[in-house]
Parts: sequence; structure tokens; C-alpha cells
Amino acid sequence: MRLPKFYYLLLLVFFAMASCKDTPKKVDSTTTVAKTTIDSTKITENEAEKEQEKDAFELTEENAIDYFFNYEKTLKENKVRITTKFGSFTVELFDNVPYHRANFIYLTKKGYFDDTQFHRVVKNFIIQGGNSDDKKTAEKRSKIGRYLLPPDTRKGHKHHRGTISMPSSEMDNPHKLASPFEFFIVVTDPGSYHLDDNYTPFGRVIDGMDVVDEINNVPVEKGDWPMRNVYIQKAEVIE
Repeated sequence: MRLPKFYYLLLLVFFAMASCKDTPKKVDSTTTVAKTTIDSTKITENEAEKEQEKDAFELTEENAIDYFFNYEKTLKENKVRITTKFGSFTVELFDNVPYHRANFIYLTKKGYFDDTQFHRVVKNFIIQGGNSDDKKTAEKRSKIGRYLLPPDTRKGHKHHRGTISMPSSEMDNPHKLASPFEFFIVVTDPGSYHLDDNYTPFGRVIDGMDVVDEINNVPVEKGDWPMRNVYIQKAEVIE
């Protein structure tokens, strides 16, 4: 018996509805994948932002002392090797001058001293490093921060030959606060003891003093700047 067209239409609608219920929705699975991707992207972005926040940390007059007080407690290393075109020399830092020791190691690990210069050479007296006429040095300083360190001259250390010490800032500075980005090494034999009450010795050269002497003998221009730049090619903390 032949059914009327009306029944055929009802059957078609019924099978179409059943087919829709049984077929999984591809849109839902696609949406789930898309959401997962977005979530993982957000996590990655958050991690990147946290790393940028760490890198963006700046030392200031307000936070430097507290920061170095805590930073010094974490340090196990106390030696720094400085490499120049004349060779390398090694500095051992004094444990009882904590702020200056921590500062020097911090800047070394930051890569600050790399590509700076021994910009002041005074015959039979000192070589002074940590500055440069290169714009990159100024950029490094601005990223690290603007701060000074208090003098620490009563720990029994004197400016013997080979002593590394920190110059005072050239700013209006009646208390002889130290310029943290620079250092000088005494070449005078046996020493330059007139510096003892004004500057802070924070280490000594234990190897490579012949390299220091060679730098001290380079020709200089007016103002004690070497005629040919003497770069610190690499400064690295060693055990």
C-alpha cells in the first residue's frame, strides 16, 4: 500500500532530527581547543611580565643598602677575574666590607663592567676603571639605578699596593659616599696610605699584578685618560 506524501514528509523530518542528536558537535571541541590555547598564551604572557618586572628592578638611594645587606648574605663567591688586552688579574674581596663586596659582585654578574674602560691612569699611583665615554655605559647605569654607598673605612684595611678601593662620587658629597660603578687599584709600592681615611678598601689583587702594572704604564693624555682605550673585555665572578 502506498502512503500519502504527507507521511513521507513526516518520516524525513523524524530521521533528520535523529541524525542531528547522534552527531557530535564539532564546534564544541573546536571551541574547547581554542580556549585552551588562549589560556596557555595568557600563562606565557604572565610569566614574561614577571620576568620583565625582575629585569626592571632599579636600585635607588632608598633601597640600595637594604638590598645589598640581604644580597650579601646569599653570596658564596668572593673573587672576580678581570680580563683586558694585556691579560687577566684576579681580585679577592674582603668579607667584612659587605656593602662594597655585594655591590661589586652584583655589578659583575649584571655584566656592567664588560666593555667599560680603565679611564684614569696615574703613574705610580692608581689605575681607575668602570667608566667609559661609550653611550652604552650610561645606558647600563640608568637601568641598574642611581645610588651611592656609605664609606666603610674602619675595618682595618689599608691602601697597600694591589688594594682595590672605591672612589667617592664627584657630586656634592661631604660624607665621601662612594660611586658604586667605579673602582681603583693602588700601584704605589708599598702603598698610598694617605687614602685610608677617605676611601674604602674592599679587596686586593691576588694574581696578575703584573697586568695592573702594565696598564699603569700606558701613555696617557691630559686628564690621565689613556691615549689608547684600555677596555675591560670581561669581568666574571669565580670561586
